[in-house]
Amino acid sequence: MRAALGALVPRCPESRPVTADVDEPSRGLRAATWALRAQFFVTGGLFATWGVHVPNVKAHYGLGEHALALAMMASGVGSVVALLYAGRVLARHPPRRVVPLLGIVCTLAIGSLLLPGRYAWLLVLMLAYGVAGALFDVAVNDEASTIEQRAGRPLMSGFHAMFSLGGMAGAGAWSVLASAGVSPVEHLAGAAVFLAGVAMGASTFMLRQQRHGASAGSASLSLPRGPLLLLGLLAAMGLIGEGALYDWSVLYVRQELAAPSATASLAYASFSGAMAAGRFGGDWVRARMTPAALVRASGALAAIGMGLALALPHPWAAIASFGLVGLGFSNVVPVLFSAAARVPGVAPAHGIAAVSSVGYFGMMVGPPVIGFIAQASSLTTGLLVVVAFAGIVAGFARRALGAR
Repeated sequence: MRAALGALVPRCPESRPVTADVDEPSRGLRAATWALRAQFFVTGGLFATWGVHVPNVKAHYGLGEHALALAMMASGVGSVVALLYAGRVLARHPPRRVVPLLGIVCTLAIGSLLLPGRYAWLLVLMLAYGVAGALFDVAVNDEASTIEQRAGRPLMSGFHAMFSLGGMAGAGAWSVLASAGVSPVEHLAGAAVFLAGVAMGASTFMLRQQRHGASAGSASLSLPRGPLLLLGLLAAMGLIGEGALYDWSVLYVRQELAAPSATASLAYASFSGAMAAGRFGGDWVRARMTPAALVRASGALAAIGMGLALALPHPWAAIASFGLVGLGFSNVVPVLFSAAARVPGVAPAHGIAAVSSVGYFGMMVGPPVIGFIAQASSLTTGLLVVVAFAGIVAGFARRALGAR
């Protein structure tokens, strides 16, 4: 849930702290910055731990693509519902207070995925993960916005790169452990304990802020209109592609290309690693290309990479191609969000919130839709949606971004 989604739900003005420790020493700010990087790493690690075990969840519960897609939809529904109330929650409770609790709920849900034997319990776990994960994402992005303001320099891309790095590490860990004979249940339990420990430990170094609530109705989402609507739709298409690779890439390599579990998990690692690299270098690239040119090239690269992954019937070719997809999608959303903050006559917070609400919905709904298509046809056919949407992003980049 990207997180990923990185900066998907920035704070609205009502949720900003009324009072804070504005004279906090720079050492404390540095500690809070590193603590928040750790929290973004946790979100990526959780996403990866779910992603690499999709085939095991499918086998454990005896699910078809349709039932598996419904489980993913449960997570999406929980996320969307949580998103509606996230502003109100954070207007009353600072990230430092809510992140530890949310981290425990997320890790418990992911760590328990293969413990129940009934499908209904899987739906409950996915719903809980969706709610807690969405609130966790909002909270860490809220904290990131405050840190960036106090530091007086851009830091957001680096935070989101840590999400991708966490995803790469999570997927790579399972590849190594699976080869060593560790069972999926043992890996889920170990990953849950580790990530919960990181979230709890890092939260003690987060910023100390005070919240005094918000006015009535402040929890509602900003609705995109005019140029924000097109930016939001392109963000949704980019995030649908990103979410599809998080949820379906491992199953594709294992099921469609008959690769062993250890090899299949590298599909997620390849995608996340390329995403991290693209985001770490994103600011450098953005200084040398116009936003429209960068998004057009990024969409085209993602479409080509996904097309190659589906066309080349070999696991390692697909894994390498997923890296191209990750590199392509890495800077689409940051550029679109930056453009949303500069729409004339629209407050930056409102513009980003409007675009992010559409994008987040796309990321949650897209993967289940691909599952429904896979059930009706094949997973290969379902993943063609990623090729199509990446192409649309490339084709409409100039119309959405102009010459900016």
